[in-house]
Amino acid sequence: MRRRWSPGLGPTAPGPPDHESRCWFSAGEGRGGLPQLRGAGPGRLARAQHITLGGCSLGRSLGQQTSGRSELNWQHEALEKFCLQQPLDCDDIYAQGYQEDGVYLIYPSGPSVPVPVFCDMTTTGGKWTVFQKRFNGSVSFFRGWNDYKLGFGRADGEYWLGLQNLHLLTLKQKYELRVDLEDFENNTASAKYAEFSISPNAVSAEEDGYTLYVAGFEDGGAGDSLSYHSGQKFSTFDRDQDLFVQNCAALSSGAFWFRSCHFANLNGFYLGGSHLSYANGINWAQWKGFYYSLKRTEMKIRRT
Repeated sequence: MRRRWSPGLGPTAPGPPDHESRCWFSAGEGRGGLPQLRGAGPGRLARAQHITLGGCSLGRSLGQQTSGRSELNWQHEALEKFCLQQPLDCDDIYAQGYQEDGVYLIYPSGPSVPVPVFCDMTTTGGKWTVFQKRFNGSVSFFRGWNDYKLGFGRADGEYWLGLQNLHLLTLKQKYELRVDLEDFENNTASAKYAEFSISPNAVSAEEDGYTLYVAGFEDGGAGDSLSYHSGQKFSTFDRDQDLFVQNCAALSSGAFWFRSCHFANLNGFYLGGSHLSYANGINWAQWKGFYYSLKRTEMKIRRT
């Protein structure tokens, strides 16, 4: 059984720009329970042909059922156009006319795997693909390797997009990184990095540990707590890939690109401000030190 996406599905869903935009997709939730709320689809083409979002292979069988070589070629051409119009990231969503903050569908793995993501369309020109978001402690971030590889949470709440999705995005485009922070006194700060990628030269990103590369720091009041981590593999409590003699993920109650151990621990415990324990909260050391757990964090990327 399949259902049709429409612009009104989901909370605060915006209508399409000036054209009808509907897609077909399988009923139910997305990966990790993430909601399939919005998408900038291929318009009338997909609706007319009933091509599913998993349907780059489906299109061929549709074409083969019709008579005539020209009809088969037409199906293939239509299918190619359909696949090309699946947005890779929030830059593509913005270019398709959707310029409100909210949850959209992107396709880092290709047209058969839609992934819900939160798009920040307002901060410094918008187009930001948010891959980490925390603001109330409702989701536990003290998780194992598979969760961080594939992603968890909900894109309309607290969530992590997934290391594999991040790798695929940075493999296909060049990105800058922005980190937005807020404390419990409503003070805000940010840090920006002109270059961001995850295992760009690896044959297998997972075997490479989803290694982080950042460069070109630009201060927005937060200071630079991330350059220390550049060149490091990602570590979780069940996959220790840091340089310290002990497991940094376990010590810091989180998961990150730990070195020995960290100046940034944005996936640490949500401890609600000042805490007595050392360096195991949502810490950004160059702004608030190791004994203050932040209220809100967002890590987001945009094409350069």
